[in-house]
Amino acid sequence: MEENYSKPPGIRFMERAKKSSLSFKTYQAIVLIVTFLAYASYHATRKTTSIVKSALDPQTPGVDGLMFPWQRHTTQESSRLSWMLKDGWLPFNGHDGTAMLGQLDVSFLFVYAMGMYFSGHVGDRMDLRIFLTIGMVGTGLFTALFGVGYWANVHIFYYYLIVQMMAGLFQSTGWPSVVAVVGNWFGKKKRGLIMGIWNAHTSIGNITGSLVASILLKYGWGWSMVVPGSIIAIIGVLVFLFLPVHPESVGANHDEDEDEVFSPRKEGEEVTEPLLRSDREEESAVGFIEAWKIPGVAPFALCLFFAKLVAYTFLYWLPFYISHTAIDGKYLSNEEAGNLSTLFDVGGVVGGILAGYISDRLGARAITAASFMYCAIPVLYLYRSYGHISMTINIILMLITGVFVNGPYALITTAVSADLGTHSSLKGNSRALATVTAIIDGTGSIGAAIGPLLTGYISAMSWSAVFTMLMGAAFIAGLLLTRLVVAEVGANIHQLGSPRSRSPDLEV
Repeated sequence: MEENYSKPPGIRFMERAKKSSLSFKTYQAIVLIVTFLAYASYHATRKTTSIVKSALDPQTPGVDGLMFPWQRHTTQESSRLSWMLKDGWLPFNGHDGTAMLGQLDVSFLFVYAMGMYFSGHVGDRMDLRIFLTIGMVGTGLFTALFGVGYWANVHIFYYYLIVQMMAGLFQSTGWPSVVAVVGNWFGKKKRGLIMGIWNAHTSIGNITGSLVASILLKYGWGWSMVVPGSIIAIIGVLVFLFLPVHPESVGANHDEDEDEVFSPRKEGEEVTEPLLRSDREEESAVGFIEAWKIPGVAPFALCLFFAKLVAYTFLYWLPFYISHTAIDGKYLSNEEAGNLSTLFDVGGVVGGILAGYISDRLGARAITAASFMYCAIPVLYLYRSYGHISMTINIILMLITGVFVNGPYALITTAVSADLGTHSSLKGNSRALATVTAIIDGTGSIGAAIGPLLTGYISAMSWSAVFTMLMGAAFIAGLLLTRLVVAEVGANIHQLGSPRSRSPDLEV
């Protein structure tokens, strides 16, 4: 009875239609596709606010993120004219509208980061399919409620602030859940490569959200929020219908693909039992403090703090930086700068796949992540120093920057989180994936909020100072993995000549 209850209704329908169980690889394909769509929709709704800003505050340049004092170049006369023409949307089209939009961003990211810890804790204690569905429908509801303010003629700042904070809370359910589910279905052997490819959902979601919101903006900014909100809610229903959380929930046979999913009952091997199982009383979810004590969790969480600080600074500020930097003596429009900035995401997709593949081949997550972070330092310097010479050089350097900045970020939030959530120190207790993922990405998300905030103030003095900050953050991120790198180097040297090598456990 328990197994039938936990099996998704859509899977049961497919098996009845086929009159037999699906193959293990078919289940894996369903998991990858459904979780890919799920998290892409999370990022699509997260991106819409940045597009709507130009309609809420016409005096705000086309900037994807926080704005601060240097925007005082807007003249008093143009502000008065904008007010008389009733451009924009009260209260965001006033003299302090830019600051209000900045407060929405900071509030969203802060609640998202704090909610991540809570979501991981809850996610390891309930059915992740249900938990993810609730998170997606809730995200869709509050994203749409932001847009409803357009038709309801709402001009109260605190309405939009509360709605954004609630959206951030529900958004925090996504990442721990999807990583935990994918981690349940794929073993370490190819986890880095598979998750590197799968992690493209972030960039696809960003691009899709931007395109959908931009197209709908001319019909009224409310549509740019309501439609993406409706889309994520619909995909949330698909998650409820089709997402198998773990092999046991659908009666899948591990032996069909022994290399992909490690059997929890093989002596001497790392235990990767399913996250949720019918006989729950046999094991309890790992506590928040216990999860922090898992070897490798704290170093990777702190590393991601600085890695995300760098990555999200580019996410929020790159279009602004491009539009305010002459390339080959010519300034690009806000639209051109926004389009050009998408190449950073393209580089990020390549970086995520490359980092995952290399870490699989080397059997060394920490070495790969640290190497990418150290390589990002000279690349950031080159982009700042020579990116303005020509469009070709700018494009090449931007792509390379995306590779080295987003590569380790993608690796740590996917394969590393899944590895640590099934660490051998758990001794068979697999109910830690969501908690570990939440700890790592939640800590990283605090850095994601701090980076753009610091950039807002530092860039008022000098963009070179901003890039110096980013290079320093990349250096610290690599430095935090030193002990793990040394451990992995030692483990790999020890395993040289071994007929069958396995990825070393992440120990310190």
